[in-house]
Formats: sequence, C-alpha cells, structure tokens
Amino acid sequence: MRTDVIFGAPAASSAELAGRVVAIIDVLRASTSIAVALANGAKAVIPFDSAEDVVLRSRNFERPVVRLAGERRMRPIPGFDLGNSPAEFTREAVEGKTLLFTTTNGTAALLAVQGARDVVVASYVNFSAAFALLRSALRGGADVSILCAGRERQFALEDAACAGRFVRFITKQLPEMVLNDGARACWTLEQRYGDNVQHVFAEAEHGRALIDAGYARDLEWCAAIDSYPVVPVYQDRQITKLGPERER
Repeated sequence: MRTDVIFGAPAASSAELAGRVVAIIDVLRASTSIAVALANGAKAVIPFDSAEDVVLRSRNFERPVVRLAGERRMRPIPGFDLGNSPAEFTREAVEGKTLLFTTTNGTAALLAVQGARDVVVASYVNFSAAFALLRSALRGGADVSILCAGRERQFALEDAACAGRFVRFITKQLPEMVLNDGARACWTLEQRYGDNVQHVFAEAEHGRALIDAGYARDLEWCAAIDSYPVVPVYQDRQITKLGPERER
C-alpha cells in the first residue's frame, strides 16, 4: 500500500493516478467552500476551468436552479452570484442548487484528475470524514494519492500541512504504509504545526494575501477542523455529497 503526495495539477499524470483513490486539497479556499456548500444542501458542484465556461454551461440550465460561483485572484467574478468565500455558501444561498464553480487553483486540480478510481475533496473542515474514506480505501488494497492544488501552480504551505495531517493519521493506523518523499515532507510540516491551523495560515503566503485582501474571516472558517463532516465525491464531472442517496 502506498500514499503519495503530489504538488500541483501539472504533476498529476493519468498514469500515476490510474486506479487510485485521490484526495484533492485546496484549503484556501475551494475545498473548504465545496464542503460548506454541500453541507448546506447544494445539489452538486460542477467545476470549470474558466469563467467563460461557467457562463456557457449555465445556458443549459433553468436560471433559478443554478448559482454561478468562483474567483480570480481571490476576488469574486463580476456578474456571478457567489465568490469563493465559504461564508457565502449559506443554506439560503445554495440549498437545492447546482453550483457552476471556477477558481484559480482548486478547480484546475479537479479537472486534472484522470483515471482515478475515486476522487474526494478534502480540507480541514471535513478532515475526519474524508480520512475515513481514504482509510477504507487503503485497507481495501487501493493506493492513495493526495493532490495539493497549491497557489498559481506553486507549492502552498497550507495545502501541504493539511496533506501532512492525513499522512500522520494514515501511518498511525497503517504503520506499514509506503510513503513518497512528498508525503514524508508533509508529515514533517504536520509535526511542526499540529492542530494550530491558524499558525499555518499566518505563515502561508496565500493566507497573508487573503488577510490583505480583506478575507481574514475566511481563514477562521477554513481552520475549523471537522466543522463540516461531509465527503464530497467527484464523479461524472460533478461533485456531490457521499451519503445514503449516493453510495460509492
């Protein structure tokens, strides 16, 4: 059994991910916002590469059943219903709606995954729920890859630290696990920060940029471990909540 951590969508080759269970991490903020939206009753989240693709696809829906959501350079996209702040994805805003979603980093990582057996969207806010799925897959003999979306195709401290938390919990329960160098490096970060997620964000370049842009409150949402215990599963080009109505 193997657990590998990969940094950035360009490193996620189809051959490497084939048959694996993949966790996509974009803590600040796409993974968090997706978990919040599904916990608050969104029907599905459909990721897109660009704002233009969102607008084009929205023409296939009756307007009341969809919400256009996303950001570029941290800011909401003009004309969209929602940005990428988890605080925006309230039950009133998203319940029963399909979200057409594009972000700078997270949706690019999702769209890069090809050939995986299962894909789960993971973050601090749904850590234990996502971890249970990964643990079950590993115990069933599947290998796991954790893809850190990063920031503008670069390494992001917050994603790597979150990945390290998954690696630590995996190796604690499955000590025979084989890790790649990326997983070991993330584990080292987890040993440094532990549960002090706000410290991670304060030292992360992206965290500081969000504070400067006026999104300090978002960091509080994103740091709340297990606050939204859902398992967002990406399959058939859409992300839905794993549950009785949707079994793997």
